[in-house]
Amino acid sequence: MTSFNRSTSRRLKKLTQIPSVWEGDRRPLSSSPTQPKDSEANGECILWVDGSQGIVRGMDVIAPDIGPEAIVRTLMRAMEHPHSPAKPARPQRIVVRDREIQFYLRGVLQDLDIAIDYAPELPLIDELFRGFSDILDSQIPDLPPQYAQILRDKAFAIWQAAPWEFLEEQQILSIEINKWDVGTLYASVMGMLGMEYGILFYRSEDSLKRFRAAVLRDDESTQRLEEAFLKQDCLFLTFEQADDTDEDEDEIDDLADLPLSEIDPTFGNIHPLEGLRSVLYDEEALVVLVALESLSRFLRDHRRQLHGATFPTLSRRYRISIPQSEESTKSVSITVSTMPQMAAELEEMAGFGVEAQEIEDSDSPTFRSLRDDLIPEDSFLSLGVVSWEMLEYLYKGVNCHKAGEIKQVGDGLPVILIQTSRPKAKTVIENLEAAGGLKAICFNPGADPFDNNRYDLGLLQTQNDELFLFGEFLDDDPTHVEARKKWNQRCKNTKGYCGLIIAKGLTGASRGNPQLKDMMALFEARSLSPKDLGVGTLQLMPQLQFE
Repeated sequence: MTSFNRSTSRRLKKLTQIPSVWEGDRRPLSSSPTQPKDSEANGECILWVDGSQGIVRGMDVIAPDIGPEAIVRTLMRAMEHPHSPAKPARPQRIVVRDREIQFYLRGVLQDLDIAIDYAPELPLIDELFRGFSDILDSQIPDLPPQYAQILRDKAFAIWQAAPWEFLEEQQILSIEINKWDVGTLYASVMGMLGMEYGILFYRSEDSLKRFRAAVLRDDESTQRLEEAFLKQDCLFLTFEQADDTDEDEDEIDDLADLPLSEIDPTFGNIHPLEGLRSVLYDEEALVVLVALESLSRFLRDHRRQLHGATFPTLSRRYRISIPQSEESTKSVSITVSTMPQMAAELEEMAGFGVEAQEIEDSDSPTFRSLRDDLIPEDSFLSLGVVSWEMLEYLYKGVNCHKAGEIKQVGDGLPVILIQTSRPKAKTVIENLEAAGGLKAICFNPGADPFDNNRYDLGLLQTQNDELFLFGEFLDDDPTHVEARKKWNQRCKNTKGYCGLIIAKGLTGASRGNPQLKDMMALFEARSLSPKDLGVGTLQLMPQLQFE
């Protein structure tokens, strides 16, 4: 048995011993089944009370699996640093209602001249715990207990279906329910930008359009946006990082990189007159439950069509069972449909088509015969090498497009690394695949006739022979000159084979140094010389805008 150090015993014996009887106990805070598993109410409370004066001297809430030492730690604080208005003191007598605690305390406190007695009831502590239980048990749980687990299961099914990988926020799905005073919900999927993942179930088209219009207005202040947010009329499911994940780990750039065990779904309601609450009542829980189940089935049945370049017209009816329902109806018929016309309206509202035209007609200069719309502007770019050992790991773990059998000579495969956000990386990969893959990587001379600067242009040639600019390097930049020398030598070793790696994690802890888990695709290609490419020196030319 662990005992006090002698110095600790001497310190405690110096405390004034008062003729008081203290009660001490350790009990669960609540046994109510309505409390969530991760609720603090499922912990245990340690109380030390001065029965003579009727005051609480010390209290702690602990996890149920913590050992008996915890009750001694709380007792020490009750003696040396008690809650106000009590003064530091040592009791003459302690009473507990647990024989094991009694024997344990007798062994630990034997040098402190404190009598440790047993009593089957502790009136003051009993009354305090009754009050705690009444307060905790009266709290409304986040989800109705009878639907809590099945709602979480449906939420995780949505997480694994990942609709944000192919549906944008303006691509609305209608879910016709016609029950529980709900007609049709309008589902907007969040997550394609890799920021916040979830689904908003608007109760009306008007609420959805008003909120999106408010968000798109340039003159909206933070306060007005918050007001617009609270004026929404919707139910919601969002996903967050679980609270019990290791706080010492690097900050996660994208929630989608976490394992399922570290994802936590949150449900709630937003209404202009209620504001936001992360609680669902019985009827709301049933509405969300059938909406999630029908949405999951729709995504499963039409995943291929929804992955297409256009938002198709689709509709499907489902019969959804209502679990543990007290109603006579045991199932409900739900119709899920796409809304291409609304998607077009929302896109027009956001000015998607205008933005593309403005970019095309801008007067910013560009290199003639090149496209610069493949690699995102804010990407991290580097010339480097992947060891042959690492290359084998890439072959097994990421999306690889091989170019042939590469002779393993030198320190590894020369690669261009492009690091950006996860959604943008996916777009780059999809665009390369749509072009048939990567054919070649080349560094070609470029010139700006207006300031006489000369450039070394990094180019990607796709299988359909389009040329994309990935980097502009000043010809006399010593860092780039050295990197190009190494690139040329490594390409010579590999007989012209090289590669392009697309990685995520631009804003996370691995920015500038992506790890294997951040690498999403490898495109192997051939290295071309400017002579092989045959386009000559490319001139930087302005694109003039005409009225």
